[in-house]
Amino acid sequence: MAELASLVQRLEVAVGRLETMSVPGGSAGVSAGGAVSAYVEAFDEIANGPVAQYFTLSQKIGGDVLKHADMMKQAFSCQRQLLVTASSSQKPSDAVLTTLLQPVSKAIQQVQAFREQNRTSPQFNHLSAVSESVPALGWVAMAPKPGPYVKEMQDAAMFYTNRVLKEFKEKDKTHVDWVKAYVSIWTDLQNYIKQHHTTGLSWSKSGPVASASAAAPSAPAGGCPPPPPPGPPPPMEVSAPSGGGSSGPGERSALFASINKGSDITKGLKHVKDDEKTHKNPTLRSQPTSVRTGPKPFLSSAAASPRPAASAAPTRTLPPVLELEGKKWKVENQEGVEGLVISDTELKQVVYAYKCNKSTLQVKGKINSITIDNCKKMGLVFDDVVGIVEVINCKDVKVQVLGKVPTISINKTDGCHVYLSNDSLQCEIISAKSSEMNILVPNKDGEFVSVLSCKSVKTGL
Repeated sequence: MAELASLVQRLEVAVGRLETMSVPGGSAGVSAGGAVSAYVEAFDEIANGPVAQYFTLSQKIGGDVLKHADMMKQAFSCQRQLLVTASSSQKPSDAVLTTLLQPVSKAIQQVQAFREQNRTSPQFNHLSAVSESVPALGWVAMAPKPGPYVKEMQDAAMFYTNRVLKEFKEKDKTHVDWVKAYVSIWTDLQNYIKQHHTTGLSWSKSGPVASASAAAPSAPAGGCPPPPPPGPPPPMEVSAPSGGGSSGPGERSALFASINKGSDITKGLKHVKDDEKTHKNPTLRSQPTSVRTGPKPFLSSAAASPRPAASAAPTRTLPPVLELEGKKWKVENQEGVEGLVISDTELKQVVYAYKCNKSTLQVKGKINSITIDNCKKMGLVFDDVVGIVEVINCKDVKVQVLGKVPTISINKTDGCHVYLSNDSLQCEIISAKSSEMNILVPNKDGEFVSVLSCKSVKTGL
């Protein structure tokens, strides 16, 4: 079976090369001998290796993971097109380079937007792992160290890939293989960059300078469409300001005649008496004065006329939610509610709180896990959790444990205070990209004292 799989993979690589050379415009990046450029060929090995394996496993998982994988396949196709252009052209100006990078940039934005639009997806951890690391494809614009940039993006995905492994390690090996295949994409890409693009995207030393039209040829099947060309600039219309302002010969002659008067030019000015000066007559300061506004230059009569103030767009407010959906308690969009209580709980249930502000939630009984996402000034009190309590993208939250909890994860949070009980002192606390984190435990008198204040560490008490 292993030999057969290897043979199939080699055939796919060969077919991919033949298709590239047969499509219109496929000669770009092809040497005189008919072979694909060395670093384009090396990139194809990644596309036909770990990327193909990731896509195959995504098809097995299906759902939102498959939709996301289609977008990732499109993003890699866009990047390959850029590499083909760079292998046969000299580096262009910054303006043209920005145009060439647009297809990759739009593909990355599409991948990230899909995650944000599907935050309630049961495969949210898979989507987040991809969304957090897909900016690594922007290495083509990074210099002089694109390799470390890819490594940084890969590390950003570890938080969510570990959650996928933890959830499916004992349930479904397909998800475990999916994580391994996806992580290997970025590992192989780092090695590829070290070998071919150590200090940045390598451009050809010969050939024509790359032009914006190089991004226009149709992308391979499943690839991203090229950006539309910019339209022509609008015609310039210069209209004379209303009320005169002509700069004809007669006006210029009058202007120079006035300047040539010398000291006599001030004879037409009005003398201001002392009782009309505000600094010598304090009573004038308390009197209301009307402000005269002269005509504004270079404005047409329509633009100079006052316009009614535009009314501010109404802020969209989503309805608050507190309901049990399947095995998930959803607590969303709560504003200033202090008495939120979830009491009828079961061991298999989870709690997900999203976009709650200045609210307090109490969870009674023993539950599987609790997640607080994008909340501000939120208070959480719970009895027992057998899995994990997660705080993500929050500001100024407080978490109090009354019973036991094995793990508390704090990620991308500014201001988090965790109050542990005597039964939860062995709790493992994991934090990343967070600040102002305090861990408090009760002393002999029952008062809470701070035992830890750190920025980004993994610690166990």
